[in-house]
Amino acid sequence: MSTLLIATHNAHKVAEIQAILGSSFRCLTLDNFAAAPAVVEDADTFAGNAFKKARTLTSWLAQQPTPMEAIQFVLADDSGLEVDVLNGAPGVYSARFAALDAKGHGNTPDADNNAKLLRLLGEVPREKRTARFRCVIALVPVRASDTDADSPTFDGACEGRIDFAPRGLGGFGYDPLFVPDGFKESFAELGEEVKNRLSHRAKALEKLRTWFASQG
Repeated sequence: MSTLLIATHNAHKVAEIQAILGSSFRCLTLDNFAAAPAVVEDADTFAGNAFKKARTLTSWLAQQPTPMEAIQFVLADDSGLEVDVLNGAPGVYSARFAALDAKGHGNTPDADNNAKLLRLLGEVPREKRTARFRCVIALVPVRASDTDADSPTFDGACEGRIDFAPRGLGGFGYDPLFVPDGFKESFAELGEEVKNRLSHRAKALEKLRTWFASQG
């Protein structure tokens, strides 16, 4: 069994990762390590933020007086929504989209982010509301070198469109507004089982699982 430290407090995300990777992986989270340093996600790419989180945590683990030998890897991801008519926004600012109006830096409630997105899209017609969720995962060995040669990344995208109003009570983030290609329901209506087969994170995690299998 491989033990991973997932660089998040987000219970929804951890549950999705654990469900996709399966029982051969043990997923710890930042909730298990109250003293772990907070990371400011200020890179301008998803990969940059993912690597920054993962490398900060591997460095912190290496400095602990009691070695964390059970943890083989730190897994960090960054993901967000890219709306074509908004030139890829909100992108890396997806979790704090509404806060940008007040030049804030912290994450903002999902409802506020969704409301801003709908306001910006206004009367944009259905055929021009194309968008995608994108995810980049960085996997850094706890005993990694100073280079990224032994730290692979895995990416995934899910194409769809933005609806005119939120629908569904499941999921989180922009799920109530995002309708994946080939479906009429939003991510928030499809349920976790279906979403986990389609999502950007699911596709990135499938690549991660394939990579682990290739390592023997």
